Amino acid sequence: MEFDVLVIGWGKAGKSVAGKLVAAGKKVALVEQSATMYGGTCINVACVPTKTLITAAEARREGDDPAAYFETSVAKRDALISKLNSANHGMLEGKVALFDGRAEFVGPHEVRITPTNGGTDEVTLKAETIIINTGAVPAVPNIPGTDLEGVYDSTTIQHAQPFPARLAIVGGGTIGLEFATMFNEFGSQVTVVTPGERLFPRLDDDVAQLALETMQAQGIEFSFGHRASAIEKADDGLDVVFDGGRVNADAVLLAVGRTPATAGLGLEAAGIATDERGFVKVDDHLRTNVDGVYAVGDVNGGPQFTYISFDDHRILADELLGDGTRSTADRVAVPTATFINPPLATVGMSEKEAKETGRTVRVDSKKIAEIPVMPRPKIVGNPAGMAKFMIDADTDEILGAVLYSIDSQELINTVALAMRLGAPAATLRDGIWTHPASTEVFNGVIQ
Repeated sequence: MEFDVLVIGWGKAGKSVAGKLVAAGKKVALVEQSATMYGGTCINVACVPTKTLITAAEARREGDDPAAYFETSVAKRDALISKLNSANHGMLEGKVALFDGRAEFVGPHEVRITPTNGGTDEVTLKAETIIINTGAVPAVPNIPGTDLEGVYDSTTIQHAQPFPARLAIVGGGTIGLEFATMFNEFGSQVTVVTPGERLFPRLDDDVAQLALETMQAQGIEFSFGHRASAIEKADDGLDVVFDGGRVNADAVLLAVGRTPATAGLGLEAAGIATDERGFVKVDDHLRTNVDGVYAVGDVNGGPQFTYISFDDHRILADELLGDGTRSTADRVAVPTATFINPPLATVGMSEKEAKETGRTVRVDSKKIAEIPVMPRPKIVGNPAGMAKFMIDADTDEILGAVLYSIDSQELINTVALAMRLGAPAATLRDGIWTHPASTEVFNGVIQ
């Protein structure tokens, strides 16, 4: 069977570009190996379901039974995800040729599909343009015991049974910290075991230290400087073993990063190059080393964010339907948000990075509780955190910002937009914002 375009994987970038290509008159096929992944990672197992659970956990009252409340929250999560999964299938059904199956390259422009949804007959698809959009999956450390009952990854922990009264998390990155916050608020006793010596190694010490103190005050425990060497059965659950000690828990979450989902894809048969981590190599236009083959989303080794995948689709649509001028080099002031409590959002340079540029850097920083013109955090009962801006003292250019406060996942987008437009810090400082609103942080922090 021959198509103009074949998309492998139903992630954000692939499904979005597939829709545009069909609208432009292209004959498009899309392959997905699992019916539970229609719509991609974000909708089914990552951003949306985890933030749904985080929101539910934040709303738990002191008298709510943790196990029963978790079960109810998971049921609501599942109902939402089922609707989104079905809606995403409906968006392309009847427009794109959809195949349920595992894809394997047998040549540069030829892919064999092995059915996974009850079918028995293999089919070979040929396409002038092939888009690899298979995403990434949770990494599993090479230590004994990762296959024991009660050991979860970031996908399976969302349906943990029974609810873990005590949870040990192996890994102190953003995924581990978000789940630490979630399960702590659901009522688990959470211990994070990490080889790092501090939280958020890319952030400045003052921000990282405040985040640590806040999470510890919430009841989350940390074991720094320890790399897990094994997970073992114990009389009362599981032990995470490391040099010099062990942590006992009812369940263990492995949160040590994500790896590209390329196993069995047959990249070598097509001559498609990967980097030392296994991610598909691409240039600024998302082209692989094989003409007509592209890689978008998490599988290409770029920042693993849904909004980056969405931008990948715009770059690729421009490459295939436009003038090909858009590229990943155009990305400026890309924000991030980590959903601990309160959320921690960043954009641009840290203080250390800004000063290393040789500029004269002004740092405007305050703890949220000390900003009188920003009462909203106090109104909602969560005045934790801080705001910090790195500003060129000579030009008033915003070089970077950290917003560790309620609503920071929204506020950081305003800062990122100001940076992209070249607006000076004074524009945010002198803005007229609604009251009471978290946006007033700009009035209260920037000098």
